[in-house]
Amino acid sequence: MADKTLNCKDCNNDFVFTEGEQAFYKEKGFENEPQRCPDCRKARKSQRNNSRGGFGGGGRSFGGGNRW
Repeated sequence: MADKTLNCKDCNNDFVFTEGEQAFYKEKGFENEPQRCPDCRKARKSQRNNSRGGFGGGGRSFGGGNRW
């Protein structure tokens, strides 16, 4: 397995999908290669997180202790 150069669908810049990242994707069972460069992935994730609103979420406990 060798590094691959992919093209970001958001910014149209090329980015490297490293051998290590490919192994990680395979280990996690991901079938598709990333479509966005790391910067665009980070921006998209941040945008999604900011648009949720409401109370935190994500399985966090507000009690500060065990849930049991």
